[in-house]
Amino acid sequence: MAHQHALTIDGGRFLRGGREHRIVSGAIHYFRVHPALWRDRLERLRAMGCNTVEVYIAWNFHQGVPGVARFDGWRDVGGFIRLAGELGLDVIARPGPYICAEWDFGGLPAWLLADGDVRLRTADPGFLAAVDQWFDQLVPVLAELQVSRGGPVVAVQIENEYGSFGDDPEYLGHLRKGLIGRGIDALLFTSDGPEQLMLAGGMVPDVLATVNFGARAAEGFASLRRLRPNDPAVCMEFWNGWFDHFGEPHHTRDVGDAAALLDEILADGGSVNFYMGHGGTNFGFWAGANHSGIGMAEPGYQPTITSYDYDAPVGEAGELTPKFHAFRDVLAKYVDLPDVAPPAPLPRVVPQTVPAPRVAALRDRLDQLGTAPVRHPAPEPIEKLGHAFGLVHYRRRVAGPARTHTLRIEGVRDLAHVFAGGELLGVLERDKPQQTLALQVPDEGLDLEILVEPLGRVNYGPHLADRKGLIGGVRLDHQFQFGWEHRVLPLDDLAGLTAGADQDPAEATGEAPATQGPAFHRAAVVLPEPADAFLAVPSTARCLVWLNGFLLGRLWDRGPQVTLYAPAPLWHAGDNDVVVLTLEPGNAGEASQTLDIEVRGEPDLGPLAQPYTRTDY
Repeated sequence: MAHQHALTIDGGRFLRGGREHRIVSGAIHYFRVHPALWRDRLERLRAMGCNTVEVYIAWNFHQGVPGVARFDGWRDVGGFIRLAGELGLDVIARPGPYICAEWDFGGLPAWLLADGDVRLRTADPGFLAAVDQWFDQLVPVLAELQVSRGGPVVAVQIENEYGSFGDDPEYLGHLRKGLIGRGIDALLFTSDGPEQLMLAGGMVPDVLATVNFGARAAEGFASLRRLRPNDPAVCMEFWNGWFDHFGEPHHTRDVGDAAALLDEILADGGSVNFYMGHGGTNFGFWAGANHSGIGMAEPGYQPTITSYDYDAPVGEAGELTPKFHAFRDVLAKYVDLPDVAPPAPLPRVVPQTVPAPRVAALRDRLDQLGTAPVRHPAPEPIEKLGHAFGLVHYRRRVAGPARTHTLRIEGVRDLAHVFAGGELLGVLERDKPQQTLALQVPDEGLDLEILVEPLGRVNYGPHLADRKGLIGGVRLDHQFQFGWEHRVLPLDDLAGLTAGADQDPAEATGEAPATQGPAFHRAAVVLPEPADAFLAVPSTARCLVWLNGFLLGRLWDRGPQVTLYAPAPLWHAGDNDVVVLTLEPGNAGEASQTLDIEVRGEPDLGPLAQPYTRTDY
């Protein structure tokens, strides 16, 4: 028997505590918002008119290694849910295990890829065993926060858009049983795209089915009703904006067009979840990727940028956009709006430009920043080396006699900086035609080094098993090269950047300091008090940026993103340490010893595309 305050279904309509109810939800991902700003963003969502917040739970954000889950600090999803409840919001939890979300590997942990035989998102015993140990740790946290136990969780999703990937009823049934068996008594549901194949593939018997779309609401709901005529009409993902890949213009959606679709959804009696209510940021290495090719080896890789602004009603830095006000006006026609004002705008920095001198070449800090070297016959991906993120450094001695070879590197995931005898030969890139370089070997031989820079793992579609590093062989002419030293540079702790800084690398190693390739620059930025800021590094083509040891993300002059969001909680009053790792030099080239870091008061997400609407569904 359902709890007296539970969300239930009766006659094709929702009841909440026995009264007719319409879900007006907005998506916020706790893993994309600094914890000190959770309250601010939730309050803005509520002020727009939402009675619910929808939240994905990213498995890989909590479980970096098998069996060990963290729920502290930024990973305190229970704290996020409790805070939503304190603010009067219901919570829709979407624990996956797969979430898509333009998040690295769709939320699946990279260590799954260390096993080359695991069949992802199926009833494969190895995959189910991994999911079960994760659910053993996560689901009790959610169960304690359900409405039946005095919490705000009213609904829990099984998997995520599974019909866009596969058709395995045994797998979905296992997840349903696993949620219920671990204490979930809230309303269960699935969500899928509006095509019949998608909906049918993702549905679970006797479980609410919902539909996702960004256009043509009548068609989307009609498709759902053909299969589930007695279920309430729910658009679980109303795509009111869109995300960006590197090299694309910034996507926005016409405000009037989005508001009109919202009106259409609500006029049809539907419930809605704004995807996104507030997008947030893919801090660190967490951004995902898409792949449009038929096969993984074909071109079509599309890495996602750091910003996840999504052109949402609440912007990346908490801005109340025109959509916020337009959506609120539409909602007022259908639901009682809360009599609450949104929080005041957050303070922003006074702009300044700060010089950042070069402090070290990356290759001069391998011992300090990298793992201990290990040897394998052939190059191994980063997952086989026990890591999820960072750079991978491969090294091998190539013997003489003197001659020029064709160096072929297969399976670059995703950019490979190639050095011969300390000199940069070139940079190879996934999906680009050039995968060979001319290598001139002297009589005495030389060290061949390959520094691989991964981008995001594919998070949607058939190509999820997107291992990083080198996944193929390295050949001189037709001969495979075996016997490689491997190091991972996780870049999650830059303390080693200053280790040995008072000693010249030539004295420490007997080798001359590296003058080519990626290099670190450092600056002190002084603020009178913490405030939101937006960092740009216009004199470099591609770089990573840290603020007080926290990796903000990646900039690339392919665009569209020009600035990285640096929220106020990451700043200190007084001196702040900003580190830039240049991965590709700008117009100044390798000779530049100082970069300018621009600390701006406004974001720049790049040139706009034509107003975007997902027209296929």
